[in-house]
Amino acid sequence: MPEIAERVDKDIVIAMKSRAEHTLTALRMVKSALKAKEIDKRQPLTPAEEQSVLTTMLKQRRESVEQFTKGNRPELAAKEQAEIALIEAYLPKAAGEAEIRNIVGEAIDQITKDNGGTRPVPKDMGAVMKVAQQRILASGIRAEGRMVSEMVKAELAKGT
Repeated sequence: MPEIAERVDKDIVIAMKSRAEHTLTALRMVKSALKAKEIDKRQPLTPAEEQSVLTTMLKQRRESVEQFTKGNRPELAAKEQAEIALIEAYLPKAAGEAEIRNIVGEAIDQITKDNGGTRPVPKDMGAVMKVAQQRILASGIRAEGRMVSEMVKAELAKGT
């Protein structure tokens, strides 16, 4: 069984023993999301796939917080925030802005080198994003796609 799923199972037992109902509910939700993905795939999930499931859950929670805040429902927004914190504990640390900017710079340099010294332009954003995402994945850190996208867009705009 992959590592995130194992940690969730152990933490469910701990939450049950300590009677932490909210934590237990959130952990069971994480476990069922992982299990559903595993059933869809019909084989055990890789650590990267587990992270992907949790990242999707985080994105959903952040959108919910935004909606609850707009709808003047602070108690529901707080519940979602607590779930975000719990889910983030299972993911690698989020990359800082400087780290992401560095990776984006390296990706642009690589594309420039691959294109025979021609710096990529904004229409090459897809290629730069692909290289940047691969580098982020390989480095074992986590970064929001939107943040990476904004940085790639800004860096490519500088070159023109």
